[in-house]
Amino acid sequence: MTKNFFDTGICSSILHRCYAQFKNINSVGLLPKRRRRYTIKQIFINISSFVFLFSLSQCENSDKDLKDFSSRNIGVEEAKEVDINYTLGGKAKAKLLSPLMLRVQDTMPYVEFPQKLHVNFYNDSTIIESQLDSKYGKYFESQSRVFLRDSVRVLNTKGDTLYCDELYWDRNRIGTEFYTDKPVRIRTRTQIIDGIGMEARQDFKEWHIIQVTGVIKVPATEFPDN
Repeated sequence: MTKNFFDTGICSSILHRCYAQFKNINSVGLLPKRRRRYTIKQIFINISSFVFLFSLSQCENSDKDLKDFSSRNIGVEEAKEVDINYTLGGKAKAKLLSPLMLRVQDTMPYVEFPQKLHVNFYNDSTIIESQLDSKYGKYFESQSRVFLRDSVRVLNTKGDTLYCDELYWDRNRIGTEFYTDKPVRIRTRTQIIDGIGMEARQDFKEWHIIQVTGVIKVPATEFPDN
């Protein structure tokens, strides 16, 4: 816990020095000119020190208070247990679920999902064709782009699964909506493929690893339940 400035004795010490110097201020004129400048300078330094330390003493707000103050100034709207539907041409294309959503009105407005999010992607018959999970997401509204981070997973209807730590979902990149330049792992029914960088369709039926670093053949019987 931060100790209050006025409880330390520093305040009284500085004030005492200031008082002593001001008390003798009338005698300053009797001192040599060089000594007189030195005395006035010391008084100014002591006053400045007091003002600075007093300012520090006011900064005992808790982290929560500071966060709330910042949120009010930036402009943050909070929503819990959100259920968002994305449509295209009147048809549902995706459904996003998250326990917490923050809409931040910054210089570049964005929507943040600081806990976790789950997305279902639909085909034209509104049947789920792929699913996405991530522990964190950040949606840049002006760019129609979502940044996903931490335990990102994408699963298609065949069971092929993408695992990575960072992934972008950009609806403007038709045919390669998912992409990353970070390490990835894709698990299919017959193999595990590791690599660096990847592009994939939103339904995850087609994907391309930029640089394959390893392939492991596995029996279909060892395919995990997702």
